Amino acid sequence: GDNFMDVLDFNPLYTSINFKVHDIYMNKDSLVKIANFIQQSNIVREVTYPRNIVDVLQNAIKKIGIVLLFISIMLIIAVIFLIDNTIRLAMFSNRFLIKTMQQVGATRFFIAKPFNIRAIINGVISALIAIMGILAVKGLAENWLPELHSIKINAGLTWLCVIIILLGVLISLFSTHRSVIKYLRTSLDDLY
Repeated sequence: GDNFMDVLDFNPLYTSINFKVHDIYMNKDSLVKIANFIQQSNIVREVTYPRNIVDVLQNAIKKIGIVLLFISIMLIIAVIFLIDNTIRLAMFSNRFLIKTMQQVGATRFFIAKPFNIRAIINGVISALIAIMGILAVKGLAENWLPELHSIKINAGLTWLCVIIILLGVLISLFSTHRSVIKYLRTSLDDLY
């Protein structure tokens, strides 16, 4: 209940300012630069931040990123194989149609053209469905964790959507065209 200013003649409790840095500056190097910049002022006595927590978080994020990258690569490979096999099975049901068109004198381009157009359309539709799924999951995650609104990933999300559309079309087109050429090269007896 006593006033310590009467005893000490000065205030031993210095004024402190707490602030938060943006996510992109939440690493060891950036925090050291920020601390050095702030300490250049004559009125700043000390700059502190939880160095151990920053190091632990940075290491944990790197490990989680590597694990997620590995899982993503494995899933991409599995998805490509599944798409390729599904298209090959679909083309297997059209093998007699392909061979009949060849036997009546149609060129490879003429035979492959409708299948390739359908493959491009299927690739675009599949990519759009995948993009809608990603946006739905992003929306649900932001509703569940409102803190995610602060993460601005619009440019990255746009590039992801473009890559998904391109990959959807290319994988579908490549698998379809390869299957058509395979059945064009196969003899009639081997189709059975």
